[in-house]
Amino acid sequence: MNITELFARGGIAMWPLLFLSVLALGTIIDRIWFWSRILTKEREVSGRVLEAARREWSAASEIAQRSNKLPMGRFLYSALSLDRPDPEVFRLALETSADEELTVMRKGEKVLEAVIALSPMLGLLGTVWGLINSLGSIRLSDLASDSTSGTVLGIGEALISTAAGLVLAIVSLAFYRLFQGFIFGQAKVFRQSGSELELLYRQAWSASRRRAKVPPKPPVEVPTSNES
Repeated sequence: MNITELFARGGIAMWPLLFLSVLALGTIIDRIWFWSRILTKEREVSGRVLEAARREWSAASEIAQRSNKLPMGRFLYSALSLDRPDPEVFRLALETSADEELTVMRKGEKVLEAVIALSPMLGLLGTVWGLINSLGSIRLSDLASDSTSGTVLGIGEALISTAAGLVLAIVSLAFYRLFQGFIFGQAKVFRQSGSELELLYRQAWSASRRRAKVPPKPPVEVPTSNES
């Protein structure tokens, strides 16, 4: 029995399951492509920006701006692009940007959640519908005869939709958990990089404020001798 025959024997529930499987597959491919482009580069960008920030803030801002195609670059540049902000404003810019980037990373979550929740229920609905059709044709006089063999076959075919729904839900759940792990890892990298950058900025800010408060030394007057 090939896939086409299984789909045909699965009943009416196979059509919505097919639609959900297309949604899940499209979302999974999109997220795999997204994560494959950023996972290997985020820590590299973070390390370069932080290393430059220890020497010169303008160089760190340029590196982050050149990496604006990556979430980490946009995250760090959101604060570095500000013109001498207060440390609290610097921190707020990092937090706001982190929330925005993590929201983008969660794209497709709702689709996978819907597939995980609906596919087993649709499969069960298809099975119940098939059982109703199979058992509805049985008469009491046929219970002891060979005419019930077709009914048993129909019950077996009715379970196809349940199996299909469970397979779809399990696969979607596996990728959902995988992407959740990626998001958790990125949130940790954001938190570490942002905290280190904020610490460097606070140190630079405090040093600049101390220099600004030091009064200039008065000029030294050179005594002149009066000629008699």
